[in-house]
Amino acid sequence: MDIAEVSRRTGVPASTLRYYEEKGLVASIGRRGQRRLFDPAVLDRLALIALGRAGGFTLDDISSMLTPDGLPKMDRGRLDAKANELDQIIQRLRAIRKALRHAAKCPAARPMECPTFCRAVRLAGAGRFEVAPLAPFRAEAVSVTRRKRETGDVRLE
Repeated sequence: MDIAEVSRRTGVPASTLRYYEEKGLVASIGRRGQRRLFDPAVLDRLALIALGRAGGFTLDDISSMLTPDGLPKMDRGRLDAKANELDQIIQRLRAIRKALRHAAKCPAARPMECPTFCRAVRLAGAGRFEVAPLAPFRAEAVSVTRRKRETGDVRLE
């Protein structure tokens, strides 16, 4: 297959294919005129590279997990560590999603008047959002105006 066909079938731009070849991630098997030619097995290799990129591996990481003959040599411990890292990212993103959904549905007049949302903002500002995800969100029943009347306190905690 020439480079244009590989690009068309995978959606990977020809410039990226040339870069991957420079990095040693893929190898052409020859040329037809000015066009590089690739073995059809390159499609599987590019799919594996795409999976690695989607999982957050760098090209150097991926390169170290591929042999020149096209076979993967994956360190299972490294894969497990990456899966654990992704679990933490997913947990943090779920907490962020809950905070945003809470702010969208909260009965407070403005999100920054909601103590629960303000707590999420403070955690994120302190870089602790991923370490201490928020408890399940629930709409605060006490509005800031009512709280002001009851306590005389305008600070949000």
